[in-house]
Amino acid sequence: MAITEVGAYAHLNPADVEALGRELDAIRSDIVAQRGARDAAYIRRTIAFQRMLDISSRLVIALSRGRTGWTVGTAGLAAAKAIENMELGHNIGHGQWDWMNDPEIHSRTWEWDMVGLSSQWRYSHNFRHHVYTNVLGMDDDIGFGVMRVTRDQPWRPRLLVQPLQNLFLASVFEWGIALHDLYSDRDRAATPEGKAAQTKAFAEKVGRQLGKDYLLFPALSGRRWRRTLAANAAANTARNLWAYVVIFCGHFPDGAEKFAPTVVEEESKAEWYLRQMLGTANFDAGPTLAFLSGNLCYQIEHHLFPDLPSNRYAEISRRVRALCDKYDLPYTTGPLLRQYLLTVRTIHKLALPDRFLIATSDDAPETASEKKFDGHNTSGNNDADGPPGRRGLRSALRAMAARPAGAAAAADTPGGANRPLDGRRPRKGGYLRIRAERPSSTAPRRRGGRFPSPRSTRKWCA
Repeated sequence: MAITEVGAYAHLNPADVEALGRELDAIRSDIVAQRGARDAAYIRRTIAFQRMLDISSRLVIALSRGRTGWTVGTAGLAAAKAIENMELGHNIGHGQWDWMNDPEIHSRTWEWDMVGLSSQWRYSHNFRHHVYTNVLGMDDDIGFGVMRVTRDQPWRPRLLVQPLQNLFLASVFEWGIALHDLYSDRDRAATPEGKAAQTKAFAEKVGRQLGKDYLLFPALSGRRWRRTLAANAAANTARNLWAYVVIFCGHFPDGAEKFAPTVVEEESKAEWYLRQMLGTANFDAGPTLAFLSGNLCYQIEHHLFPDLPSNRYAEISRRVRALCDKYDLPYTTGPLLRQYLLTVRTIHKLALPDRFLIATSDDAPETASEKKFDGHNTSGNNDADGPPGRRGLRSALRAMAARPAGAAAAADTPGGANRPLDGRRPRKGGYLRIRAERPSSTAPRRRGGRFPSPRSTRKWCA
């Protein structure tokens, strides 16, 4: 089933896990000590650029007459909305800039340009998702309650249309997130009045958002209101598609592991760090693509340090990669297209009942546990690129992938317990682009309607 012992799956002993935690703490302390005027200037420049891009794009849409002008203006507006959504709304909402004590650029005051309420998103995302990342029955972002992305989630007949549902969710992603956050906040409301208040606040935000995009700006365009209306709808759809790709590629490619609820019981800070490293995935991006993604191409670094400034994630990633080398851990990354195709493969595959799937629930690309190593000697490090004297998860995965073809073929049958990690030869050098798979059982839900609250976790997770 899902991973039940994070350290055991990572092939690290408790001392190694705690040492890794101390080194990650050191990275955090260094960035906190360094942040200052350069970071403040960055976020203020970003806000100014986004607003200028928004205004200029709307002017191009309104004042141009041809199709080219409409296309250029709409593309600019979509980019402005994507920047506002991810680099501004998402990251400011995490409290990445609260240290500036600027009342405008603060997690409690910033309201993003989407139909959902920022306040409802902060509870669902910052607490339930980031504290309990990929913990079954505790992190509702695992498939967002509508998608099956691990075999731990039971199959139901409605999932046969999951590939189509995936396309629909992508096109209306802001609505999916908004409703997801609303239901999350309603769940924690103790009284009917509290639930009604959350629904009312949500409805008011939806009214303001729809009024701005589909009534106010078209009305300001006079006779050309149809042109503006179409541009706003197209820009919102493009922003939704881009946000969907970025989020799904950070959480559902092969190698983004899932965990049993027991892992958070008495979980130390170092173990939490390790779970974040194993449960998320990056995609390769240059400066422009990173900026347009809100630096969420560095999803591993973001989950390790969700409240550190996003403009620091590139430099943090170099140190995190070095730690992965030192502790022989996989650093899950790859080209954006590849990460997305792996995600789509999982979505399409898990639309089928488990009896049609080949790999086991302990050793499949999207579903794995420490049981995948049972009966296999993965303690040896035969990789010349591996760290001398340390044999961790990366070497274990490579050892599994390097098994003789005959042994792999014997295990690669329905129900076979020892299927190779993916069918390919181990990579030479560089970072292992992981493939991992997961289990098929129903994870326990919240006890008594509330999530477990491990004190050790809530103290230090932003």
